[in-house]
Amino acid sequence: MLVDKSAKKIVDTVSSTGARVNGPIPLPTDKKIFTVNRSTFVNKKSREQFELNSYCRLLDIYDATQKTVDGLMKMELPSGVEVEIKV
Repeated sequence: MLVDKSAKKIVDTVSSTGARVNGPIPLPTDKKIFTVNRSTFVNKKSREQFELNSYCRLLDIYDATQKTVDGLMKMELPSGVEVEIKV
């Protein structure tokens, strides 16, 4: 899966700078289900459902240096993968 490959890439980048990493820890999947009518006026009972899944991984980084932060900022990840850094 794309999230797992990106998490492994982040772990490799952080480990190469000498920082310690705890994780990746998989968090519960966030599922959103949307129900839409198939037609606007006729066949009111005919509906279609769409599902949007969000997968999250948690990484704890210890003993981070400026080199670690620079490595994380310069890293290119595939589209659809979002990284949030909290200090």
